[in-house]
Amino acid sequence: MRGARERRSEDIKKLFAEAGLDYPPAQVLLRVFKKDDLLELWVRPQKKKKFVHLKDYAVCSKSGVLGPKHQRGDLQVPEGFYKITWFNAHSNFLLSMKVSYPNPSDRIRGHKRDPGGSIFIHGNCVTIGCVPLTDRWIEELYLICLDPHWRFGNKTLVHIFPTKMNTAGMDWLKKEFAEKPKLLSFWEEIKEGHNRFEETNIPAKFTILKNGTYRFRKKR
Repeated sequence: MRGARERRSEDIKKLFAEAGLDYPPAQVLLRVFKKDDLLELWVRPQKKKKFVHLKDYAVCSKSGVLGPKHQRGDLQVPEGFYKITWFNAHSNFLLSMKVSYPNPSDRIRGHKRDPGGSIFIHGNCVTIGCVPLTDRWIEELYLICLDPHWRFGNKTLVHIFPTKMNTAGMDWLKKEFAEKPKLLSFWEEIKEGHNRFEETNIPAKFTILKNGTYRFRKKR
């Protein structure tokens, strides 16, 4: 990791300075859109509630299809709402950040004995269910996520969606997956979390019901 910091510190300082933001931010949110091969970087400035869109990264390899992950070996990238739980500076994929899959919703809805795990955002541009970036960009993103965790103790949030869940995105999903009503129902469910953030730039809080459904708190 020392090499990554030596190579990327000046780039990170410049990125934040050009956006008029102090470094490190108080917290980071990553939004992944699978169909679009896109990872959005959002940061919450110190002493602020709202996140700011700072940068986009290309997801450079993919596996599986659109839809949530249910079991080990299905090659799926999860869909839903997660956090980074571990920063691995000695990863086989240069650097990696562990996503909190399976979350309680996944455990209820997925394979009861083995829903799978070991989902990471990492480098090396290969995947069997993870979210890979090129080595150049994982070094930058890893440090941007790590430093607020060290400084403020705030976990990086990770929201993963099949695509942008705006009107155009939902219309496309409804057309392409018209014969999969259960899948469309799941996407309608997580769409609320997507849209609430789009409206407010604040992640919507939620609880998970006994059947695994996300229930988002009412707007104030």
